Amino acid sequence: MDDELRRIREKRLREWQDKLTKPPGDTVFPISQEVFPALLRDNTRLVVDFWAEWCGPCRQVSPVIDELAKEFAGSISFAKCNTDENPQLTQQLGISAIPTIMFFSSGALARRMTGAYPKEKIKAEISRVFGLKME
Repeated sequence: MDDELRRIREKRLREWQDKLTKPPGDTVFPISQEVFPALLRDNTRLVVDFWAEWCGPCRQVSPVIDELAKEFAGSISFAKCNTDENPQLTQQLGISAIPTIMFFSSGALARRMTGAYPKEKIKAEISRVFGLKME
């Protein structure tokens, strides 16, 4: 049983790592504790949405993140982290309320937003944090 569990974990980790090697685009990466360090290392500009299925405000923010990933494709990477499935990462990052959106620049936390903000507010923060001009 332990060997089977180990094989499943290794397979999932390889699958996650394969997803991380995709070229920048409109993909929103699902992340976990295991792949988060690589995602930070490999993406100079990263926006991460921390959410849970039961969270109503999170369901409002989720499609906004998907839209922004398309708008900023090629210049900013986007990811989503289910806090219920990743409690250790959630605790490590000090997330006490969701939705929380974290902005990472060159692997370092640059900004944190907690709450369900409208698309234009999130877009403005992305532009401000990463020094991009608004369209």
